[in-house]
Amino acid sequence: MRARTLAAAATVLALLLTGCSDGDDGRTDGTVRLRFQSLAWQKESVDANKELVAEWNRTHPGVQVDYVQGSWDSVHDQLLTSFEGGEAPDIIHDASDDLADFAYGGYLADLTGLLPQRLKDDIPRQSWETATFDGKTYGVPFLQEPRVLIANKKILDASGVRVPTAAHPWSWAEFREVTRTLTAAMGKGRYGVAWPLKEPVSVTLNLGLSAGGRLFHRGDDGKVTVRFTDADGVMPGTVHDQVNTDRSASRTTLGMSGSDTLPGLFGGKYAMVPLGFSFRQQVVQQAPKGFAWTVLPAPAGDEGNAQGVSPQTLSVAQDSPYKKEAAAFIDFMLQPPNMVRLAKGDWMLPTGTRALADPALHTPKDGWATGAELARSLRSAPAQSVRGYPEWKDKVATPALQEYYSGAIDRKELEKRLVKDGNLVLARYQR
Repeated sequence: MRARTLAAAATVLALLLTGCSDGDDGRTDGTVRLRFQSLAWQKESVDANKELVAEWNRTHPGVQVDYVQGSWDSVHDQLLTSFEGGEAPDIIHDASDDLADFAYGGYLADLTGLLPQRLKDDIPRQSWETATFDGKTYGVPFLQEPRVLIANKKILDASGVRVPTAAHPWSWAEFREVTRTLTAAMGKGRYGVAWPLKEPVSVTLNLGLSAGGRLFHRGDDGKVTVRFTDADGVMPGTVHDQVNTDRSASRTTLGMSGSDTLPGLFGGKYAMVPLGFSFRQQVVQQAPKGFAWTVLPAPAGDEGNAQGVSPQTLSVAQDSPYKKEAAAFIDFMLQPPNMVRLAKGDWMLPTGTRALADPALHTPKDGWATGAELARSLRSAPAQSVRGYPEWKDKVATPALQEYYSGAIDRKELEKRLVKDGNLVLARYQR
């Protein structure tokens, strides 16, 4: 433990040394310097972020921003170490499902009184809910992505199945039937769908919303407990049956990441793969010449196209002495034209209504229009404000769902683990 802590501290120190020139106390010219830690990683996204930082610096000589490159792979531990060491960046790029523990721990500033009304009005209420805890706002949600079906158009067209649209999606039952039909038509060793479920929890919770699944329920006392209803079983039950009963979903992809399934999609081994909207960029870059593909909405249930998301967020560190300046920079970054640039760079959707209306995000090319149509149905992910969720996910839900999807345990055992074992974990965080 001590070795890991020292290693993490060294990582943070290296980041700070590369991203900060003089430190908070080294300004002799009166210039305010802010550190902005970005998690952008795709070249288009990194370029867009750096260009916007440069534009800010050119027009705000009294408040300069230093760009610091972070990583999604290590951001939680890195931030925790920097918070505890008093060396956190002023402006923090993260995801809303990572904010709760930092917010309750007092590490993030409440942005409620720092943000302009323009920005508050532009982002819909359901998006603000993803970063609001106990009535206080700890991040500005600005990019989001639905999960969609990326399909081999040639296989889909040849099968004669009904092609869904955002207005008329497949139901979960119809989706199961379609994958059976596709599998029968494709031949041995090929499958109607490949579910990449190396990280199964967020996929299960977020897609489960369409059928009315919630799993987490907050009581009048404010405490959260896990309950597994019939609605919670629709999405995971469909996947389980596709893999173990119908044989219309590949068993081997259950342990894969989304990227791992793309060669099989390109090669005609799978007709469809449920993936995050941003995976379209990889398809464009990696698909062989002549590969025809399309973007379809995920299956829908009693709640229509409802789907949980954890948007990317921008927050301000509680220890930052320049909260107003940091909030002003966030407002600049998220002006509608800038939000469009960030969305296109990440191949995601902006949360802002004015940015989302941009014609560039409504073109049929590369499925942009389908994603934009789904945006209004995106909701806060079920576990967004649940304290103890990371431990519940890692120790309880991930192994239980992996075993259920593979057929090693049945639904009754899945429910027992998620509920009984899960509530024991959550109880420790709610005393």
